[in-house]
Amino acid sequence: QVRLVESGGGLVQAGDSLRLSCAASPRTFSNYALAWFRQAPGKGHEFVAARSWSGSWTYYSDSAKGRFAMSRDNAKNIGYLQMTNLKPEDTAVYYCAATDTLTTYDQASEYDHWGQGTQVTVSS
Repeated sequence: QVRLVESGGGLVQAGDSLRLSCAASPRTFSNYALAWFRQAPGKGHEFVAARSWSGSWTYYSDSAKGRFAMSRDNAKNIGYLQMTNLKPEDTAVYYCAATDTLTTYDQASEYDHWGQGTQVTVSS
């Protein structure tokens, strides 16, 4: 069983940056695709970014392109989401998710393992 723990959220002002981390234990990330989703109050999970284990592909939502960058350190079993130029509409709980049987990268139902989430609040 893969356990995911997110960290790095907080309260920032518009235009600021944050880096979210997702630590996996006790198993390694080997062969697992990793993704970030977010959920604003009253809404469902929204895809943000996904990256293969090898880094051969990385996908972003339209809202994340050009502002967010996803990376992962497989040796340390940690994934990252670097967020820059944050906007109030980025306010949400951010979740990392992982799966080793991915077919559609932007669908929450594809991911078997989820973290507890970390709150990101962007004030205007």
